[in-house]
Amino acid sequence: MTYQKAQNKAVLAVSALGAISLLLATGCTTKNYVRSQTTPIIQHTNELDDQVAANNRNLHDVDQRAQAGIQQAQTSANSANQQAQTAQTAANQAQQSAQEAVNQADSLSSVVANLDSYKQVAVATVNFGFDKATLTSAERAKLDDFAGQLGSAKSYILEVTGGTDSVGSAAYNYDLSQRRARTVVQYLASKYNVPPHKFYLIGIGKDQAVASNSTSAGRAQNRRVEIQLLSNMTGQEPQAPPQTSMLTKPQAQ
Repeated sequence: MTYQKAQNKAVLAVSALGAISLLLATGCTTKNYVRSQTTPIIQHTNELDDQVAANNRNLHDVDQRAQAGIQQAQTSANSANQQAQTAQTAANQAQQSAQEAVNQADSLSSVVANLDSYKQVAVATVNFGFDKATLTSAERAKLDDFAGQLGSAKSYILEVTGGTDSVGSAAYNYDLSQRRARTVVQYLASKYNVPPHKFYLIGIGKDQAVASNSTSAGRAQNRRVEIQLLSNMTGQEPQAPPQTSMLTKPQAQ
């Protein structure tokens, strides 16, 4: 009986050891399974974190470049606006100078009381291209030669008369002839410091042709500005008219 109990105890002990071994083996297997399933997830999560971090860095870099680009564009816009304002100011000053440099009248006799005492000392003529009011280098050279006589002239005035050929309406040609005359006045006033009150400007359009308008050569001669240097033999300085306007021009007949 004692032997039988001992044998039973041995069997129970072996069974217990087997169960424990089985449990241990099962526990290891479960851990390995869990590890094999969770490791890829953890790796994928880490990869996602790295990618998110990289995306955030890229977005930050893009934002910085965008801000820099916006700042540069704003700076360029401000610079362009400032240059435009400077150009507008210069244009306004040039226009004001041009207005101050011209006594415009229908005739010299209406503004110079003692015109009869003025005698012609010199005369020059410059010509213009078709429908143009700009001076070529050759025409500027003519004006330079003419201006060389102003230094020795006393009590003088400059009669500046603009003309056109017969192409176009009378109103358009009056305006064009005055623009040509103003071009000459601006050149002489700015380069040779001729005082404003010395100029008397008039645009006669196509009214007084100096050559036939039936030929191209004749029309080219009519596209001109004539500048007369008139000196007062009495030695009295000319007086400017009370009020004149550059916008006044002869009316078409």
